[in-house]
Amino acid sequence: MEKIKQNLKRITAILLLAAVAGLYSFSVDDEITGPKPKKANNIPVFTKVVYEGNDQVYLDNPLQDNEFYTPILQGCYPDPAITRKGDDYYLVCSSFAMFPGVPIFHSNDLVNWTQLGHVLDRTSQLDVHDTGISQGVYAPGITYNPNNDTFYMIVTAFAGGLGNIVVKTKDPKQGWSDPIKLNFGGIDPSIFFDEDGKGYIVHNDAPDKGKELYSGHRVIKIWEYDVEKDQVVEGTDKIIVDGGVDISEKPIWIEAPHIYKKNGSYYLMCAEGGTGGWHSEVVFKSDSPKGPYVPAPSNPILTQRYFPKDRKNKVDWAGHADLVQGPDDEYYGVFLAVRPNEENRVNTGRETFILPVDWSGEYPVFENGLVPLEPKLEMPEGVTNRTGKNGYLPNGNFTYTEDFSEENLDYRWIGLRGPREAFMEQTKKGVEITPFETNIKEVKPTSTLFYRQQHNTFSFTTTMEYRPKSENDLAGVVALQNEGSNYVFGITKKGKDYYMVLEKNKWPNRRGEIISEVLASEKIDYDGELELQIKANGDKYEFAYSNDGSTFKTVGGVVSGDILSTDVAGGFTGCLLGLYATSANDIVPE
Repeated sequence: MEKIKQNLKRITAILLLAAVAGLYSFSVDDEITGPKPKKANNIPVFTKVVYEGNDQVYLDNPLQDNEFYTPILQGCYPDPAITRKGDDYYLVCSSFAMFPGVPIFHSNDLVNWTQLGHVLDRTSQLDVHDTGISQGVYAPGITYNPNNDTFYMIVTAFAGGLGNIVVKTKDPKQGWSDPIKLNFGGIDPSIFFDEDGKGYIVHNDAPDKGKELYSGHRVIKIWEYDVEKDQVVEGTDKIIVDGGVDISEKPIWIEAPHIYKKNGSYYLMCAEGGTGGWHSEVVFKSDSPKGPYVPAPSNPILTQRYFPKDRKNKVDWAGHADLVQGPDDEYYGVFLAVRPNEENRVNTGRETFILPVDWSGEYPVFENGLVPLEPKLEMPEGVTNRTGKNGYLPNGNFTYTEDFSEENLDYRWIGLRGPREAFMEQTKKGVEITPFETNIKEVKPTSTLFYRQQHNTFSFTTTMEYRPKSENDLAGVVALQNEGSNYVFGITKKGKDYYMVLEKNKWPNRRGEIISEVLASEKIDYDGELELQIKANGDKYEFAYSNDGSTFKTVGGVVSGDILSTDVAGGFTGCLLGLYATSANDIVPE
């Protein structure tokens, strides 16, 4: 918890320094791709990837015909927000320094989801080229305004000197506008449109100067929003929650606010307790959108903080929620939570879960949100589970195979700090990754194509054609939590010989430097093609290769996944599995 609070304070300080120093200018050759490296003659080609998840919880809990699994989005898809227009539901999540930014999903029933793409998919919208992986953009809100038939996505951008921004569209399937910078500070904004057409923005902020009472003391502010000018109305800001439900108990990190209107009353729902073991969701009520707001007597309405740490199939950190009315006219809430491994480490990151919400009384309450969460739910009436079929995203245990033969690359593949198209090209042979002269440890765009780890037990296998020309060349795979917490596994050259190497990078030492350790190196006979594999069984990770197309050999033995977990590495992301190439290799075979 303390690490998370420190991270947020550090990120805020970095944003302020960047704004003062003017560090956010970044020229690009192309609006979408940015500058491309010179094409080398030893470009690795990845011809196939197979990701297979095999978590025991899904083996022990097979689905019945009327059931579906939650989380609905496995892997690092945190901070969900949702909106509805007619029979269409749209959901967005945080993406930090991943590019493109803010993944957006569509459903007609809250069970079966497709990914439409990303809201911020152009460099003119998002510049994260020099930011740490847990900076960038996070905690988006998405709202449909029926008064002008427009969708709004609002988010905090800890990159590019933007701060809080909003983008708009008439159709989320057709792309979004360039960002409009909003004139307020703080984080976690969301927009509410009242029936009379008036708009309001609520967000987390620091208390007024000199009024901070304790570490983690935050407030919720509201502004009037000028819909015509797309800007907050100066002087209309007001603190509507100070500290949380009961400030005498020193609650921390009241954040992620959303306003709803039901039966003429206004409801403010927020996360409280910080993204960690004390996370929760709380709700307040008022007769006016600008308050005063009175907390519900039954808060929290969602949390997992009260249960034994060693409970089976543990789900934890539940909070940061948003509500929507479902296809059966009942309410549902999407929220983030985590599924720790057997060492209580969080490698899959914060994921998007869903629960029905009982709003038959005065206040909404997440159904079974105050008992240990179960892995599956009953589907809304009349819905058929099609996950994993006909383009719908899978969940539970599944196998995903990518041969890179489609014209458009699947949206689940992402870059880091820059566009995928800047370094990759799909060819008849597979996907070529032109190496940047950038190492995975640098806070720069990296020539790596990433896929999120979505299970605690998984394998990630790829076929690669590549011949390094010198010790500066390396291509292979990475398991990465951040720039200073990762494993690199690939092939490089020393003299005339080829070597498989496994390096562990751990951040930081006492001087703030990344500690790099070559765990293993092995000279191999090599004809230019290899199969590479990352697999994990909970905290136990292995890296292996095959140069005969059948037998895999582990290099470096079993290693701990601790540095790939949020609780050890810090930050807000989960583990990413990457196809990596560099012309700035510094791993020296032993």
